[in-house]
Amino acid sequence: MFALTLHRSPAPAPAAAPAPAWRLQLLDENKRLLAQAEGVGGQATVHWLPPVAQALLLQARVLDAAGQVLAQGPVPLLVQEAAPLQVQARLGAPSFDAQALNALLVAGGALVDWQVTLGKTVTRRETARAALDAPDLIVIDAAQFEHASAAARSALLAQVAAGVPLLVLATNASDSALWAQQLQLPLRAQPADPPRLLKPEGGLELPGTALAPATATAGPWTAPDQGQPWLWQRRWQAGRIAWLGVSDWHRYAISNPQALAAWWQAVLDRLQVQHPVDLAWDLPDGMPMAGERTVVCARGVRAEMTVRLFGDSSGGLAAGLSANEPEAEQLLHLQRRADTTDAACAALWPRRSGWHTLQALEGSATPSRFYVFEAADWPLWQRALRQDASARYAARAPTAPTPRSAPLPAWPAAALFTLAMLGLWWRERR
Repeated sequence: MFALTLHRSPAPAPAAAPAPAWRLQLLDENKRLLAQAEGVGGQATVHWLPPVAQALLLQARVLDAAGQVLAQGPVPLLVQEAAPLQVQARLGAPSFDAQALNALLVAGGALVDWQVTLGKTVTRRETARAALDAPDLIVIDAAQFEHASAAARSALLAQVAAGVPLLVLATNASDSALWAQQLQLPLRAQPADPPRLLKPEGGLELPGTALAPATATAGPWTAPDQGQPWLWQRRWQAGRIAWLGVSDWHRYAISNPQALAAWWQAVLDRLQVQHPVDLAWDLPDGMPMAGERTVVCARGVRAEMTVRLFGDSSGGLAAGLSANEPEAEQLLHLQRRADTTDAACAALWPRRSGWHTLQALEGSATPSRFYVFEAADWPLWQRALRQDASARYAARAPTAPTPRSAPLPAWPAAALFTLAMLGLWWRERR
């Protein structure tokens, strides 16, 4: 899901008058409306789900209450193919919730190794379409952990300690003493009548589990939502363990599948589930401008590297390139910087606006593209960026020492006091 948020400075208005209404619109390359949102205060956010992976040059438009355009400019969006997530699931009992989660992961292109215990000697297993060399996420239910042997629990926790996140579906948890002993998670029985309803993101209303921590903080475990905790987490050496304390999300698989998918994406994001990559491109400059200095970086680089930079045939080209030579290129030598620990960077001055492509000459890293804005794009945004840059520069500039005023010496006052006393004594003697 792509989210675009726009912040506006509040317009001067009387205290009793309501804030003026305005809208934020997102348009496609053919100026067709994709999404819009009403401005609340000084902020508005639009959401849009890209259908395919490609480079898009969208347009954002700000309208007032009368429909007049207040500001408009390009919004470059690079939609990339997601790397398939490798998920290993071991469930001690079947459930509709686990089935709905399996369907969501498969629909998202994940490599799923799914195993469900149906009885003492019956197990249903779904193998992945490709080999799982290193799982990115392990999913278990509480029954699987409670019924496993001590050796199986130790092997599972060893995987988590190596850096693999573990997600526990807590619906069928029953042995609170085991969780307190093994994972230092204190659980208490929750009232079942009426059911305890929790409201995670996306407007979903889900019942809580029978066993759950009683407070928002319990030892090493913390919940992100302090009002209604539903996802408890703790660190386990290099990995993380999460306790999902809601159930019955399968009801939204048909009635509201998009909200269910967005909620599960939020769960995985909070658990910091991500597929490791050898090299990741980083563009520190949020708005590269034609003719101005910008920086490109590559993270995960062990030493210096050379990058090929070239512009699209329909857009701008890098410095020194001609618009009549779409295949022309420039070599950038990325080097270590003092302010970055795991990245190598290079500076460039693009002369033209448009899409530019970065491709490493060594290795098999996926090429990346970035967009260079024109001088007339988003003038208010450019002004805000210049003000922020000036503030950062002023914060780094050394402050001149304030001159300290030297205190007056005490002897003139003492001498004056002595002379006054002598004058009074002499006057009395007369």
